[in-house]
Amino acid sequence: MNNISKALIRSYKEEPGKAAIYLQQAGKEDLTITYNQLVEDSTPYVQAFQELGIEPGKVIILILQHGKDLLNAYFGSILAGIVPSIMPFLTEKLQPERYRTDLSSLISITKPDVIITYPEFQNEVREVVKKGEGVKALLTTKEINQWEKSHLKMYPGSKRRPEDIVLLQHSSGTTGLQKGVALSHQAIFNQLESYNKALKVSKDDVIVSWLPLYHDMGLIAGFLMPIIQRIPLVLMSPFDWVRAPQRLLNAISEYKGTLCWLPNFAYNFCAKKIRDRHIQGIDLSSLRAVINCSEPMHYKSHELFYNRFKDVGFKKEALTTCYAMAENVFAVTQGGIESHVIVDEINRKMFQQENIAQPTSINSQSIKMLSAGKPIENVMVRIISNKGKYLPDRHIGEIIIKSNCMLTGYYHRPEETEISFVNGWFRTGDLGYLANGELFISGRKKDLIIVGGKNIYPQDLETLAMEVYDVHAGRVVAFGVFNENFGTEEVIIVAEIDNDCETDKKQIDAEIRRVVSRGSAVILKNVHLVGKKWLIKTSSGKIARAANKEKYLLEVKNESY
Repeated sequence: MNNISKALIRSYKEEPGKAAIYLQQAGKEDLTITYNQLVEDSTPYVQAFQELGIEPGKVIILILQHGKDLLNAYFGSILAGIVPSIMPFLTEKLQPERYRTDLSSLISITKPDVIITYPEFQNEVREVVKKGEGVKALLTTKEINQWEKSHLKMYPGSKRRPEDIVLLQHSSGTTGLQKGVALSHQAIFNQLESYNKALKVSKDDVIVSWLPLYHDMGLIAGFLMPIIQRIPLVLMSPFDWVRAPQRLLNAISEYKGTLCWLPNFAYNFCAKKIRDRHIQGIDLSSLRAVINCSEPMHYKSHELFYNRFKDVGFKKEALTTCYAMAENVFAVTQGGIESHVIVDEINRKMFQQENIAQPTSINSQSIKMLSAGKPIENVMVRIISNKGKYLPDRHIGEIIIKSNCMLTGYYHRPEETEISFVNGWFRTGDLGYLANGELFISGRKKDLIIVGGKNIYPQDLETLAMEVYDVHAGRVVAFGVFNENFGTEEVIIVAEIDNDCETDKKQIDAEIRRVVSRGSAVILKNVHLVGKKWLIKTSSGKIARAANKEKYLLEVKNESY
């Protein structure tokens, strides 16, 4: 079967009473949603789109928070054959002006027929939607819910062809959600078939996720995959998780969760923020894979997480890794399922100055690299130089991929699609190397800092800075600023902290310098400590380096007057 709408209807017909989702919301009882309820509750959206004359293949933007409305709107769109695209909801973590710019950009490029949001947010959206942009309807959840729930004889989505676009994922950036990754039914089914084999998924698995659905990791691994494959899904809000990360462990313990995906910062965040009282009675022994994905992975983060939770049943072999991207639907590689994740100890000097990952056993001169695993079935990975030539093992260059689950293209962006491919291979923009079939990721090509001829990866410095107790996990940014006197870049680290005491700030500043200078080849001189919510993140929750660099330079400039 290669049609998501058909797969959902088949699940409803064959196992209508089977639990598809256990929806968790802070302060409320968990809500069990069966396949019967998932289809039935989505039908008002199908009926509304049909009555409005919205044809299959058109795009809809969903601006909804975590909850039933988002689930129903998403599957209602797919059952109607309409292409859903989720826009993050405006929260306190996003800057209103930047959010409006992102939304305006998304609308102008995607040209949706319909936008759905809440009644109280309708005016905010209406101000952004300009005349002549082709939006036929701005609907609210209240209006949609006036249609009756039922089971329809015909769902237009079932007639969509395997090669038809079924959904849009948006790659985030500092200039907004501009690249809509268009994915076909067939691409998604090809990915799920290959990834399930790599993960060795079985009927006994339970997936637990707090990841936002506007991000590929949350949408595919933590939403579509379990629902299509009939794997029970425990789904919580990312905002509930951030406020109380122990909720994730509680859910894993209660539902005997076996699979969970985390970005690297979350390992540090959980280890630092979850107190002993939060894990009393918790049992994590059911976990067979906690999959590190979405950002460069670090050995110390794995060690920190394991040492914190080993006493409540967490097994070291459950630490696994994955390299993924929306353009490949999700997973490119997977490591750690059949054996422990490979740790490659390499020479720091050779790595930074000669772009070669030379193995070494001298700990004081080494960097420990975590493998992202081997390519999943039907995915090929190569490394190329700046001149486009294939590089041998242990030579660092740009990662390119080819598979049967690639994007159809960037929606309404043919030029962007064309320049992203070279001889049929997709250029990821990520840097890394291959060794014995294993892929190692070093960072983003555009984020590289060059100090005195050395290649410095900002993620490495950020991870080191997060080792300092008072620094917020996931709220650190490192970037380079060119120094005209020295003729090279200087490293700047901006870190969010809780403490406003000047004496404490001096100690934290000194500790960050010490930890970073000791753990890298950088003699750190510039640390900028800020309060909560200073840092700018992309809509998918990643640090926006360019935007934070701009904000830092503006702040420093103002302070100098």
